[in-house]
Amino acid sequence: MSSPIYRRDDVFGSGEAYANPAIPHVLTSDRSAFIVKTYLHLLGAILAFVGIEAAIFNAGYADRIGQMMAGRAAWIAVLGGFMIVGWLATMVANTSLSLPAQYVALAGYVLAEAIIFVPLLYIANAYVPGAIRIAAMCTLLGFVGLTLVAFGTRKDFSFLRGVLIWSGICALVAIVASAIFGFTLGVLFSVLMVAVAGGSILYDTSNVIHHYSEDRYVAASLSLFASVALLFWYVLRIVMAARR
Repeated sequence: MSSPIYRRDDVFGSGEAYANPAIPHVLTSDRSAFIVKTYLHLLGAILAFVGIEAAIFNAGYADRIGQMMAGRAAWIAVLGGFMIVGWLATMVANTSLSLPAQYVALAGYVLAEAIIFVPLLYIANAYVPGAIRIAAMCTLLGFVGLTLVAFGTRKDFSFLRGVLIWSGICALVAIVASAIFGFTLGVLFSVLMVAVAGGSILYDTSNVIHHYSEDRYVAASLSLFASVALLFWYVLRIVMAARR
């Protein structure tokens, strides 16, 4: 079924026309199928992320990758590269007419996330036993709760876009400044970023319900995966700080 067009500017996007106007409260069969595909792809992305991390750790590369990313200059370079990968992956997933290209974008983004997570997971696994499991459970509960809120209320959370963009810019500046000047971003920063990640999940879920075109389930799953990964990162930092 062809869908009308709605313009949605993503944090990494450029206002390309690719999404659908508001969907009525009663979901059509096509919309329901799109939602199912989106969450199946999200599950696949999460399982792929876990599989990549397991492969890296089992092969003994985690320590090597952690050492390579330990310096300030290296971390800034990795952060810059990750931003470029995120921007390209999101743009391709949202605009490409080729389904294989959309899958390549999703796979590339999952791989980039897996690599950037390695140092944090290595430290958690080595020095804070059980932190990864606790953080994963808290992330799952938080994601499920926010998803139920979005689906239960059917509210359009697109008004959060401006707040999320501004929060993301401020967070990026703080992260780069901490890497350059050597100060530590404490637990309060992590708590604030958990709130940002929660808002991002509400925003993305709302777009899945109301705005994404029904052929963009790969792009929708990529956005949700990015928000879940952000939530997991900062929940893990909080758990590590609490258990040390």
